[in-house]
Amino acid sequence: MAATRVSALHRTAFVTGASTGLGRAFAEMLLADGVRVWGTARDAARLAPLAAGHAGNFTAVVLDLRDGAQAEAGFRAADRAAGGFDLVINNAGYGVFAEFAATDFSEWAEQLEVMLVNTARLSHAALGGLLARNRGALVNISSLAAEFPLPFQTAYNIAKAGLSALNESLMMEVSGTGVVILDVRPGDYRTDFEGSVRRPPSGATVPSPRLARAWAAFVAMMESGPAPAHAAAALRRALLRNRSGTVRIGRFFQAVVAPFMVRFGSLALKRRIQAAYFNLT
Repeated sequence: MAATRVSALHRTAFVTGASTGLGRAFAEMLLADGVRVWGTARDAARLAPLAAGHAGNFTAVVLDLRDGAQAEAGFRAADRAAGGFDLVINNAGYGVFAEFAATDFSEWAEQLEVMLVNTARLSHAALGGLLARNRGALVNISSLAAEFPLPFQTAYNIAKAGLSALNESLMMEVSGTGVVILDVRPGDYRTDFEGSVRRPPSGATVPSPRLARAWAAFVAMMESGPAPAHAAAALRRALLRNRSGTVRIGRFFQAVVAPFMVRFGSLALKRRIQAAYFNLT
């Protein structure tokens, strides 16, 4: 008989970036389904509402992905306290919006270190335990930006494409075991992600008008996207299926129509559509 609650498959879960946005929605969905959740943020105070609302079932973990060694140590300590996590969701990340060549490369390097290298490091730490127990799921939150790169968000695109490649690799490696790998690719959601995007000063003498037009389009898309609960419901359905795969989620055009057009259209067409989407033509 198919499971009807996530807790029938996963007793414990570790969710990075659980204080806001999609991470908060994922944590709340899991808690509602009876899963004990360890959720992370850089500041424990930001997790207080979850801890207060779910006493005994939610544990706050201070974790900063800017320090890979510290983040891994924090995960391993939480994993021991939980008796081994059944479900690990790597969700934490952030945006940087700027012109690639006009911005100091340290901005891009830091984002790649945090969102790709150190997220892969947590995946490595988590997968060892899952395979040893021969059960559970590793969920890496990628993005539709892996397929449809966002203008002026270079390192974000690279990181998300890298995570999807990691997920594809791991799906092959764990085939035949009891471990599930989910490559979740959200589109735009109403999470105030745009409000937290870093916009470093440009080295350009005159800011590009294309930059301003793309930013306006990006903000409009985020503000008109579905609520985070929509993403949590989609993840819940994927977890209950209990099999590895890619999960595209978001508004219908982004998650269904656009990938269909790319599959059967040309790269040139895709680029024209993306340019028009961000008012860059």
